[in-house]
Amino acid sequence: MRRRTGIVLAATVVAAAAAGAGALAFGGGDADATGKDGDGLPPATAAVVRTDLVRSTTVDGKVDFARRRAVKSAVEGTVTVAARQGATVTRGQALYELDDTPVTLLYGPVPAFREMKVGSRGSDVLQLERNLAALGYGEGVYVDPRFDKGTEAAVKRWQKSLNRTPTGRVGKGDVVFQPDRIKVVSADAALADAVGPDTAVLTAASTKPVVRVELDQADAPLTAKGTKVEVTLPSGKKEPGRVSGTVNPAARDADEDGGQDTITVEVTLDGGHSAASGENARASASVRFVSESRKDVLAVPVEAIVALRGADGGYGLQIVEGGTSRMVRVETGMTADSRIEVGGPDIKEGMKVGVAKQ
Repeated sequence: MRRRTGIVLAATVVAAAAAGAGALAFGGGDADATGKDGDGLPPATAAVVRTDLVRSTTVDGKVDFARRRAVKSAVEGTVTVAARQGATVTRGQALYELDDTPVTLLYGPVPAFREMKVGSRGSDVLQLERNLAALGYGEGVYVDPRFDKGTEAAVKRWQKSLNRTPTGRVGKGDVVFQPDRIKVVSADAALADAVGPDTAVLTAASTKPVVRVELDQADAPLTAKGTKVEVTLPSGKKEPGRVSGTVNPAARDADEDGGQDTITVEVTLDGGHSAASGENARASASVRFVSESRKDVLAVPVEAIVALRGADGGYGLQIVEGGTSRMVRVETGMTADSRIEVGGPDIKEGMKVGVAKQ
């Protein structure tokens, strides 16, 4: 996992800032210390700005498709036409062929667990009839959980259109039910492979593009469903998105190196199917998670902060006004992009504060 913990500043006011390298400046003196004409004046100054501070974590990921799952053969047989990796398969189309017979994709949540024929009853029959109607073979079919003579006649018409023997029955291995159209992520069984109920013939996924990333367990709060993110796709295009959920470790690719110390997160792009069109799925995308933000606050460079000595302690800023300076006590808040939030009754936007010389 390639992880970049970054801090981003979105400035709403452009200010002249002298940015020196360094950490908090530890200084002495009381809160009312002053200097004149170079005596006690800092080597450089920066302005107090009003801005938005954003702390973010950016993690590398890759473009993928949602809800990966294995599609297994319902019966034993030999693959005579393998699934086409990368293909999008819709209702009524063949996923693959087993023993020279096409296995057809139909839509529905109930798996094809038995042969359906006249006299059969159940939710699988109901969804079969809905598919027959959607494919244009619904004439004479009353869509309900009963497989009757009208259903049998419709099945025969459908089988003839597929150049199958019109038996009027739908065998256990004749169809595969999936919730919607699918993307064939991988063909797991090759031509001439013998397959059975425990054999994955292909790996399917939704056609909805997602970006998968891995986060450390310490970043678990960022995995909450609905968390907003910004995705930079391999092409450099930026797309808004949101966390749609986490992925079971068993669903990861074999080449993913995520372990128990990481969480695989799936991010859905707000732009939908077209958002990742033409993107290189083998190249890295990056996902920026905002972990904390502060809107419309006063901020100064971190190196402007002075640690005050004495019984009261705390932090201050050296305010520069003309040829004089004075130390003012401040409250500090969030730090981002080498700036720190400051506040206090004596601090105003546009003031000049002392910083280390560049």
